[in-house]
Amino acid sequence: MGRFLAFLVLLIPGIMAAYGIKLMRDTLFNKLLEPYPALWLQFILGTIFVVLGVGFFAGFLLNRDRKKGTVQKRFQK
Repeated sequence: MGRFLAFLVLLIPGIMAAYGIKLMRDTLFNKLLEPYPALWLQFILGTIFVVLGVGFFAGFLLNRDRKKGTVQKRFQK
């Protein structure tokens, strides 16, 4: 059960990052999606989604590795 919950916790930011990449790709091909009024806003929101999704995933992995003690000295608390 614990592994399933950890999978769900990582799945949501992963989907959010993938959606952000899709938004940025659609902006580069000048395809405006429905809820966004302008291309520049669509690109900025896509960038924010990617940064938040990847950042959460990286923080989760760093926290897990700190608990295991497998990080370098500069990343330890």
